[in-house]
Amino acid sequence: MCGIAGIVAKSNVNQDLYDALTVLQHRGQDAAGIVTFADGKLNQRKGNGLVKDVFHTRHMQRLTGNIGIGHVRYPTAGSSSPALAQPFYVNSPYGISLAHNGNLTNAAELSQELFQSDLRHLNTDSDSEVLLNVFAHELQKLGKLVPEADDVFSAVSGVHNRCKGGYAVVAMIANYGVIGFRDPNGIRPLVYGVRESASGKEYMLASESVALDALGYKLVADVAPGEAVYIQTSGEIHVRKCADAADYRPCIFEHVYFARPDSIMDGISVYKSRLRQGERLAEKILRDHPGHDIDVIVPIPDSSRIAAQSMAAKLGVKFREGLVKNRYIGRTFIMPGQSARKKSVKQKLNAIGLEFKDKNVMLVDDSIVRGTTCQQIIEMARDAGARKVYFASAAPPVRYPNVYGIDMPSVDELIAHGRTVEEIRTEIGADWLIYQDLDDLVHCSSEGNPKINDFECSVFNGDYITGDVDQAYLDKLAADRNDNSQKERNSSSGDGALIGLHNDVS
Repeated sequence: MCGIAGIVAKSNVNQDLYDALTVLQHRGQDAAGIVTFADGKLNQRKGNGLVKDVFHTRHMQRLTGNIGIGHVRYPTAGSSSPALAQPFYVNSPYGISLAHNGNLTNAAELSQELFQSDLRHLNTDSDSEVLLNVFAHELQKLGKLVPEADDVFSAVSGVHNRCKGGYAVVAMIANYGVIGFRDPNGIRPLVYGVRESASGKEYMLASESVALDALGYKLVADVAPGEAVYIQTSGEIHVRKCADAADYRPCIFEHVYFARPDSIMDGISVYKSRLRQGERLAEKILRDHPGHDIDVIVPIPDSSRIAAQSMAAKLGVKFREGLVKNRYIGRTFIMPGQSARKKSVKQKLNAIGLEFKDKNVMLVDDSIVRGTTCQQIIEMARDAGARKVYFASAAPPVRYPNVYGIDMPSVDELIAHGRTVEEIRTEIGADWLIYQDLDDLVHCSSEGNPKINDFECSVFNGDYITGDVDQAYLDKLAADRNDNSQKERNSSSGDGALIGLHNDVS
């Protein structure tokens, strides 16, 4: 999962892109990058680390220009080498920089096509570089000295015809403008907005509406599935559907975990969807355990807090912040390596003993993936004096890997794969375990936008909607995502930088 942003403004965009990436930092903590364009030159700064660590004053001063794009990354597979930090760049045609959120399921096939048929060279094993070169090739084969909006949209159509998977993209074409587009299923999110300035209208694309809010942009719309938004340097905007067939099925895990609660995605308030998740969990408890003995409901901060609050209100049970979070530890879900995740849980959370001692405590989390975190937190609750420890997940059991841009572990590392709920309960050490039903989860999101009839739910039901994912693909993915494999790749990765633009690596 990554965060992307693109801006076409009337003055320098460096500070706005920095602020946008900071707002989107929750979507990726591995690397960050910004590319801008001014006076016929592309200016770039990118590297591993948080936004605040990658960009210093000297870098910002060099990132001049009134158009630009930015990216925050966490790796879905492969290493964390600085060479994989985005945006990526190709100099032909025109000079194109691209930032990508998602995952191409046919990246290996496309890599061969690019080399053998398109005569293009790839510097990394990143599917984002594959996507960039497909877009560049589709634009180049049109043979235009000056690309018109129709040409840019034609190139995006070519991307949709060749690329499969989940992707949201922002790309900057030197001298001409910024393009944003989304896969034909709308799996990965992308929105755009407008801001009035003294010199005229300014436009922005971003992964989440909260980035627009922070910079004073008014949300215009979500980029629809298969749609592209092209903003020229002059400020003229063009919107067109570029996919022959579109089937609106956004990723429901955004509403469970990834997105900020103050974002609006596909017309759906993430905050309200999480409120409904808690209410549905409470209704399930009242059906299955009408005589429950829950004394207090405690959220596992932060993404489960909203669901836990509405759950407590529905049940008429006390809600308490029994776990205090260290704000300087990153999100454990997206930390590479099991040892890092285990260590960070104890550094990240501390129990308030008064809220646990001699009580039957219901812990609420957004989801259970590996089970490592909840197992340790349940132990923490018992050590704090809880009489009984119950556990609720606002999402159904995660039984299958994600192939569309979320770094779910290999299937053997998913605690719910091949286990019953009772077996999972025993494994994590809870006295009672309750999961959200998938139909209820879908209802919690679809109630916010009745126009969306279905969602991408493959991690829960194994239904890979692009239709090109077979067991061989999943086996290869499992090998790439295995913690030991990632550790080996990371230890052998070297530094790298793209060639062909003013690249600030100091």
